[in-house]
Amino acid sequence: MSAKPRILVTTGNSRTGAGAVTELLRRGFPVRALVRKEDHRAQRLREAGVEVVVGSFYDIRDLRVALEDVQRVYQSSPHDSGILHGSMLLSLAAEEAGVEVVALMSTWNPHATHPSITEREHWITNSLYRRIPSLDVIHINPGVFAYMYLLGLPFIKNLGLLALPFGDGLNAPPSSEDIGAVAAGALANPAPYVGRFLRPMGPELISGEDASQALSRVLDRKVRYQDASLSMFTKAALAQGFPKFDIAQIRRYAEEIRAGAFGQTPNDHVREVVGRAPEGFESIARRYVANPDLIYPGLRAGSVPRTLGLAIRMMATRVPDLDRWESTRDYPTIEHGVLAHESPVWSEAAAAGRLAIQDPRAVAPSPPLVTA
Repeated sequence: MSAKPRILVTTGNSRTGAGAVTELLRRGFPVRALVRKEDHRAQRLREAGVEVVVGSFYDIRDLRVALEDVQRVYQSSPHDSGILHGSMLLSLAAEEAGVEVVALMSTWNPHATHPSITEREHWITNSLYRRIPSLDVIHINPGVFAYMYLLGLPFIKNLGLLALPFGDGLNAPPSSEDIGAVAAGALANPAPYVGRFLRPMGPELISGEDASQALSRVLDRKVRYQDASLSMFTKAALAQGFPKFDIAQIRRYAEEIRAGAFGQTPNDHVREVVGRAPEGFESIARRYVANPDLIYPGLRAGSVPRTLGLAIRMMATRVPDLDRWESTRDYPTIEHGVLAHESPVWSEAAAAGRLAIQDPRAVAPSPPLVTA
């Protein structure tokens, strides 16, 4: 029996979940993965030596099974409007199971009044986890992932066009694998990282033009960057079949990239935690283009004629009112939300290299009740 603690990776076949599993196995830890369904990805995990539990992140019975005899957890939530629900269930189940430490996957831009439901629920989750006395928390909060630059792969590969609504904004995009490896490395040796805000970043800031030049080298053809409007980006995403929920959140991040919210100088967190340099965008793109499932499950470049057909379908696609669409969903929306760069609270936290969460040490205790 291994003397090392068993570590659970939720959404273990996701982008960063798979990266965490790979790194933990490399370090010799016993790994259990919670996955949503039985498929070829679950089988690959088993073949690699992972114990697989098939269940729901939103069912406490499944979480209890997954957490049995687990000491540490990498919580990578599904990307949907249930982040807070699942996170709170996991925290309760983790307390029951006696879990020591959770590496909590988040993002770089959450704050309390963000217009994105995803970012607000990340803010609540991060803030509440710091209030659970029995759980030590390590915050994993990357910015915009490298794969997002490649969602338009058919247009990039077949038409030589990288169209993104990022303007001249800069970002140091990390690979999904580096993000997972940082979470794994922190869980392997948590003491130096408990309470830390770890932001895996790529080695250098790049613009959309820089990304197009890297892709030109990867594909051995000229790839031109076009600063696309949010409307054109939305039409292209819908034509490719991406979910409206994802598009509604990504449009917010695009505005923030344009405004410089992700343009901080790259840090050394990947090297510090994992012991190697972070992967650069060109190397990431080369791997992802060769295996498009790493960009988005089921994504394929297709042929030039199919891409031209996709372009025609895109032009014929009506741009939906995503604000109105969100208002019809079963999750709470707020009026007059502010993006990260518009929030003084977020901007101050970002300048300090940390999340803009509500630290329990900064909350004054309630005054005693006055009774007659």
